[in-house]
Amino acid sequence: MTYIFATNNPGKVREIQSIFAQANLSLKSLADFGLSFEAGEDGDTFEYNARQKATETLEFLYKNGHKDIAVLADDSGLCINAMGGQPGVDSANFMGRETPYNVRNAHILDELQFSPVRAAKFVCVIACAMPCGKTITTTGEVHGYIAQKPAGSGGFGYDPIFHVPKYGKTMAQLSPEEKNKISHRGQALALMIEELTI
Repeated sequence: MTYIFATNNPGKVREIQSIFAQANLSLKSLADFGLSFEAGEDGDTFEYNARQKATETLEFLYKNGHKDIAVLADDSGLCINAMGGQPGVDSANFMGRETPYNVRNAHILDELQFSPVRAAKFVCVIACAMPCGKTITTTGEVHGYIAQKPAGSGGFGYDPIFHVPKYGKTMAQLSPEEKNKISHRGQALALMIEELTI
């Protein structure tokens, strides 16, 4: 079985390919087939969006003559308790897709300036659409809280304002090795590999 990750982000594909290789699983990208496809992502849950991206991409590949493949897709985001779970499934589009993350992070810190509740979590759901019509999903979560100010130059997105109690640092201050150990995507991916290698 060949697995394809439904993303046009080559960096994400390379990261996941290395993890799959350790489990003796083959993972390819749409670019490996000379294809590009943007699946829908209009649900109100991470699971719905991950399933939608995986199944729509599988249908697209099937119509293009690619059989005996399974498609993986993920959806992830930051959920902040004091903001009613926002930005949540809208994390990538929060305040507009073109808005720099330092501006988004400053807005969040301003929103929480006087809030005693700063709990938050990163969530990732990975879906795998199989050629038999079955779709399986796995979920990873990292719990922490919103820091008082941004810190760290690593990572990306909301990492500089997400404090990880276990390490006493923001996600952006963690080394790649530390981040991979607790990453919401890493957790969901490890669970998915277990499902695929049973």
